[in-house]
Amino acid sequence: MNTFRFSNNSFRYKFSQIILIIFSVYLLSCNSTNKKDTDENPTYSDVIAPIVYRSCSPCHRPGSSAPFDLLSYEDVKRHAKTIGLTVSNRVMPPWPADPEYVHFRNEKVLSQKEIDLFEKWIAEDCPEGDTKLCPSPPEFPEGSQLGHPDLVLKFSKPFLIEGNNKDNFMMMKIPYELPSDTFIKAIEIIPGNKKLVHHINAHLVQYNSGAKKNLNNGEFVVNTELMDKRDAFAKLDLANDDGSYPMLTPSVTNFLPGVETALYPNGIGGYHVKKDGILLLDNIHYGPSPVDTSDNTTFNVFFSPTPPKRPLSEFILGTSGISEIQPPLVIQPGKIETFKTTYHVPEDISIVTVNPHMHLLGKSFKAYAISPNNDTIRIINIPKWDFRWQYFYTFQRILKIPANSVIHVEGIYDNTENNPLNPFHPPQVVSERNGSMRTTDEMFQLIVTWMPYQNGDEMISLELPEK
Repeated sequence: MNTFRFSNNSFRYKFSQIILIIFSVYLLSCNSTNKKDTDENPTYSDVIAPIVYRSCSPCHRPGSSAPFDLLSYEDVKRHAKTIGLTVSNRVMPPWPADPEYVHFRNEKVLSQKEIDLFEKWIAEDCPEGDTKLCPSPPEFPEGSQLGHPDLVLKFSKPFLIEGNNKDNFMMMKIPYELPSDTFIKAIEIIPGNKKLVHHINAHLVQYNSGAKKNLNNGEFVVNTELMDKRDAFAKLDLANDDGSYPMLTPSVTNFLPGVETALYPNGIGGYHVKKDGILLLDNIHYGPSPVDTSDNTTFNVFFSPTPPKRPLSEFILGTSGISEIQPPLVIQPGKIETFKTTYHVPEDISIVTVNPHMHLLGKSFKAYAISPNNDTIRIINIPKWDFRWQYFYTFQRILKIPANSVIHVEGIYDNTENNPLNPFHPPQVVSERNGSMRTTDEMFQLIVTWMPYQNGDEMISLELPEK
C-alpha cells in the first residue's frame, strides 16, 4: 500500500510538471508572437517611445542645446522625417567613438534593429498605438543633467560679447565663501550662450584661513590675448595678501561641445575644498558673433558627504602636453596627413576617462597601448572625427595600463577643399601655435583622467546606478 501511494504521488508530480512545461511553452509562444507582432507593426507607445526617452530626450528637452524637444508623441511625429534621416545615417544620437573598438559608459548608440524599427514606424505614418502601453516621459531637473545642485556659482554680471566676428579668449574668477571646509564630487558647467561658448577649463584656487581678507579685490574678467597668465593672475588679484600664491587644484571641470560632466562611483574622484576660494575660469573661448550678445554661464556644485578615497589626476598627450607630436603639427594645404605621439607609461595606472581633441581639420583619431608583453590595449577609435561632439569618454570598467607600456595616439587631418569644415578657401598652412585654442588653428591631444593602479582596479565598474 505504501508503495502504491508513493507511485500515485509520483504520477501526480510528473503530471503537474508536464502541465507546467506545456503552459510555459504556451506563454513563450504567446510572447514570441507578441514580440513578432510588435517588431512587424511598431507603434510609438510600445516600441518607439522607450528608444526616444532613453537615447534622444536627455538632449532634446527644454533648456538643453538641442533645437527641439522630443518628450511626447506629438514632438516625435512632428520631426519624424528629420529623425528618420539622422538615425538612418547614424548622425543621431551623436556618438563618434567606434563601439566595435571599445565600449564606454552611457554609449549613445542605436542597434541596427532599433534603426530598422524607426524606419518601419515612419514608413507606416507613425502610428501612436495603445497609449496605455506608453511609458511616462523622463523627468529632468531644471538647469542640470546631474540633479539638483547644492550650490550654483554665477558670473558677477553677464559677459558682453561684441559682434565683431572675432574669437574671444578670457579668464574670469568667481569667488565663493562656504560655511566650512568640505568635499566636492562634481562641478557641472551649464553654458549660458550655447551657440558661442566653445570651451571652458576651470580650476579651484583655495585660501588658508585668514590668508586673503577680500576675495572680491581686483578685476573679475581679463582678456588673455592681451597679456600672459602671470599678468592675468595679477589683474584678477589671486595672490594671498602677503604676495604668495594659494593652492591651485587644476582642471576640476571642463566644457567642450557635447561634453557631459563625469560622475564616478565607489569614492572615485572629487576634491577637498577650503571654505574660502575662487573658481578660476581659464581659457574661456567664445566663438565669433556677428551681433552684440552676452553670456551668463552657471556652475552647478555638488558636495560629497565623505572625502574622496581615490583622487584623480590628469595628463595630456600631444599639444601642450607631455609628449611630442611627430612630425610637428603643420598641415600643408591640399594634403591629408597623419601625425602621431607616444608616451612610455612609468607605472601601473588606472584610466577612467579619455578626451580626444582636434579642431576643424580633424578626420580620424585612434589611441591604443602596447604592453610589455606585446598585447594591444584598445583605448579609443574615432573613425570619423566630429568637431561638434567632443565627449569625455568614461570606460565601463577601469582600464589598467601596465608599467612600461607605450601609449600610441594617431590623428589624421584633412586640409583639402573636400573637407567641408575647412575654414580656409583655398586651403592654407594650418598648425598649432603655442597651444592656441583658436578653431582656425589646430590641436592634437589625448587628455587622460587616471589614478595610480590598485590591485583589482580592472574589475571595478564605472557604471552609475540608475536614478
